[in-house]
Parts: sequence; structure tokens; C-alpha cells
Amino acid sequence: MREQTDVLVLGGAGVDTIVHVPELPLPFADSHMIRPGIETRAGQSGDFVTLGLHTLGLRTHHLDMIGDDHEGDLVRAFHRDRGIPFTEVRQPLGTKRAVNLVGPDGRRLSLYDAARSDDADRFDDSTVRELAAVTRHAHVVITQPCALTLPVLREAGVTISTDLHDWDGTDPYHETFALRSDIVFLSTTDLTDPERTMRDIAGRGRARAVVATAGADGAYLLYDGELTHTPAVTPPAPVVDSNGAGDAFAAGFLLGLLDGEHPRRCALYGAVAGAYACTVPATRTDAIDREDLLTAVAGIGKEREANGVPPAGNPA
Repeated sequence: MREQTDVLVLGGAGVDTIVHVPELPLPFADSHMIRPGIETRAGQSGDFVTLGLHTLGLRTHHLDMIGDDHEGDLVRAFHRDRGIPFTEVRQPLGTKRAVNLVGPDGRRLSLYDAARSDDADRFDDSTVRELAAVTRHAHVVITQPCALTLPVLREAGVTISTDLHDWDGTDPYHETFALRSDIVFLSTTDLTDPERTMRDIAGRGRARAVVATAGADGAYLLYDGELTHTPAVTPPAPVVDSNGAGDAFAAGFLLGLLDGEHPRRCALYGAVAGAYACTVPATRTDAIDREDLLTAVAGIGKEREANGVPPAGNPA
């Protein structure tokens, strides 16, 4: 018998090589001297969401394909050292990997190795069913072969969330996740009309909440037909890297959701977690814990109350 979990995270396990560059886009040159250096560590989108949820005190389980290689060993150690349950399926092509170019202002450009996935990959349905049977919620990363798990998760009766990242609103691959999830996260980066895309997701799919993060401009929440804005939260330390901020936002939002909070308050939880993530260098894997998040949320609530702003979760 498996232990009960709060969130099952599917996909997104891998390894990143972090390269700090003098600026983005990187000027063409024969060579660049890189400081503080180049470092490889475990941690891609699914790993970061899993870490965020686990650090916030939610019982979390991660499922993904990894290889019998050095990168796979890093991923296994990432989960083992933190006490995070991880079910691995062997991937003959190897563990997912990427190179992240990080600029001085914390922006990043990610280069993913597409040779380490195969359209024919799939998880065994019985494994997904077994894990889904003991979880409250599933967060599905948009990596292969996670799209194939969506019908299985739906049959199991668990709620589903996904993060479309920098979706342009038209790519059919992302659309599969967008229209089959109950909670949809995405970035406004490549959207010409974020509200239209958010309403399209809710109108054509099953999402009851759609959240579009906008970096320093905060985030937008579409819930019950109403679009609201959550201002960005001032980070508790200098911003050094945006890597993992969206994953942290999703983890914070899901904490609020599973604790029964109103989606507007969940968005504030996400904003606090995302702001914290921006203070963590890309070469480290760290996340805000529940006590610090709730303390920060309470402080923001008192500040807004003093300024006459309704608390998050209450009507304006």
C-alpha cells in the first residue's frame, strides 16, 4: 500500500547546466570568460514544483522518466537527499537536460536537449492509476509523455493542474494540457492578449481557475468569470535569478488551494513564493517554507489593510 499524498507531480525531472553570461542576448564572439562559472545541478520544472510543495509541508510524490546515466544519478540524489518520494521509469535515451544562460538581471534563456525524449514514450497506466488513487491532486508538467496521463488521471477523479509556461496561445501541444486541466498556469511572455487567451482556456476547457504570471507586473487570475490582478510582491532579498519562479508560484498557489483558500488568496501565496525564488541563485535549489510564506502573507495583509485595500480573497 502506498502512503497518502497531497500532490502527485508528473514529469519535469532533469538536469540543468547553468551558464552566467554578461548579457542577453549574448553577443557573438569566439569566446567569453564566464563568472561566477558554469555549474550542473539537478532541477527542472517538475523537480522545482515538487521541491516547493514538499518544503511547504505538502506530502508530495514525483513520477518521471530518467536515464541510467550521470544526470539520472543527480536527479535520484536530489529526491533522496530531501526525502521526496520519487517513482522513476527508465528512459533509454537518457535523462532530460538543458543549458540555462542567465543574465546579470536574472533573466534566462533555456536550451533543451530534444534528443532525450521520444514521442513513443509513455508511463504504464497501472502505475499512474496506483499513484493517483492515493493523491488529492495531480500537477502535470508539459513534458513527454505526460499528455497521455491526463485521461487516466481524470478517470481516477483527481483534480489536475498544469503550467503552460511561455505558451503563445496557439501551439496545439500545449493546448492539450490547457483544455484538460482544472487549474492552468501560464506566462504572459508570448501572449499578445493575455485576457483573451485566459478566457479561451476557461471557455473551451474545464479550467475553473486560470493564472497568468507577468513577472514584475504581478499575476492575473481568471476565476468565476472575473479577471483580477495580484500585484508583484517585493522579494525578501536582491533578485538574482528568475529560474524556478513560475514553479514556485504554482507550488504556493496549490498550497492555498489544498488548504481551502479562495483563489485570490492562493494567487497571493504564489506571488510570495515566486518572489522568494527570485532571490535564489540558479546554481542552488531552495524554496520558501510554510511558516515564512504565511508570515509574509500576513504582513502583506496588514499593510494592505492599513492602506484600505480589501484582503485577498474578499470582493473589492
